[in-house]
Amino acid sequence: MGNRIVSFDKKIMNHLKSFWYLILIFLIYLNCASTLFASEDLYPFHSSSDATRFSSLTKEIRCVVCQNQNLAESNAPLANDLRNKIYYMVLAKQSNSEIESYLVKRYGEFILLKPRFNITTFMLWIFPFAAILISLYRFYMLR
Repeated sequence: MGNRIVSFDKKIMNHLKSFWYLILIFLIYLNCASTLFASEDLYPFHSSSDATRFSSLTKEIRCVVCQNQNLAESNAPLANDLRNKIYYMVLAKQSNSEIESYLVKRYGEFILLKPRFNITTFMLWIFPFAAILISLYRFYMLR
């Protein structure tokens, strides 16, 4: 009789283990499914070209708060506002140069991750080449 109780207890424990394994698998599945369904597009566009333009613009514009991230990577509230502004400007069919000009006018040339080549950024673009030429000249003269 005692042997049967032990055998019965083992069967119950095996069923309970398999039940909890099923519950665990179900919870993992539910978690994975919820992350798949939660990834809806925050910025819906009518065409893929507009989505591509928006993506490239947010990757080329600096976050004013973070200063070392682009708008696409930043989680700052101001970055979210700027993404929304760019989104509506893209929907309004404004060109990339118009959007960049608006942002530069409002925040300055610093907002662009790749500054434009003009008279104020001349030294920024020329300095690396000048430094290399000066270093090569000095190296040559010391030989």
